[in-house]
This record gives sequence, C-alpha cells and structure tokens, in this order.
Amino acid sequence: MNYYVHESSYIDVNVEIGDDTKIWHFCHIQSGAIIGKRCTLGQNVNIANNVRIGNEVKIQNNVSIYEGVTIEDGVFLGPSCVFTNDLTPRARYPKGSEGYLPTLVKEGASIGANSTIVCGNTIGKYAMVAAGSVVTKDIPDFCLVMGIPARICGRVDERGNIVKI
Repeated sequence: MNYYVHESSYIDVNVEIGDDTKIWHFCHIQSGAIIGKRCTLGQNVNIANNVRIGNEVKIQNNVSIYEGVTIEDGVFLGPSCVFTNDLTPRARYPKGSEGYLPTLVKEGASIGANSTIVCGNTIGKYAMVAAGSVVTKDIPDFCLVMGIPARICGRVDERGNIVKI
C-alpha cells in the first residue's frame, strides 16, 4: 500500500488508489472507484461507485462525487461543492445508474466552494467556476464563470490568472 488512508475512513472492495494519494478523516470510497496518483481527499469526502478520478486531484472537505462523474488530472474541487447525477430524481421511482447523466471535469479545472454542478455537463480544461456558482451548461476551456446560473465572465490561463474580462 503506497497511499495513506486515515483510520476513520472506509474503503470498499474493488477500489483502486494510486501511489502517494492521501485520504483523510471520515471519507468513504465506494466499490469500483478509481483514484489516481498524488491526490488529496479532505475530510468527509464521498466517492461513489464507479467514479473515476485522475492524478494530482485535490478534493477539499465535504465533497461528494456521485456515480456518473469523471474528474480528469489536476482538478481542484473546493469545499462543499456539489455534483448531481439525475435531473429528475424521485425517492419512490429511482432510475438507477442507467438514468444518470454523465458529468466530465476536464484537466486542470477548478470548482469553487459551494458550487453546484448539474449533471450532463462538461467543464473544460483549466476552466474556473467561481464559488457559489450553479453550472447548468457546458463550460468551454479556459473560461471563468460565475453566478446562478453560471455565465462566462472572463478567461483564465493554466495558473488561474484572469487574462481577459
């Protein structure tokens, strides 16, 4: 085992975790999940069944990544950001994984604290979602978005510097 898991966390069977990854307090990694190398999962992170997470991903406290979500390399997920996987959920009429809409967060993107990512959308490479935003449509590469719903308000470079407003 070339990764760290805090004793308060649960790792289900059939999970792959890359070298030098750190999984902190009260996390749950569910069956079929794949987590890359050199990732950090903060306190109280839930990774659902069959989720794919790339290398060098930083997931802050209180983030749940549900089935149907794919996170590429170098992504930053701010505290308490939220992903969905069903546009019309019902407790009495669950659709199961066949009804989930896929969400993709591409390489180097950042999602700010308390943002909501509605399922079925793609967040482009190195895009930046401002804190508290609600993403309801695809975000192009290198775009800065903010608001409810999130709208393009500028462009950023790979380091997150605003290059155009």
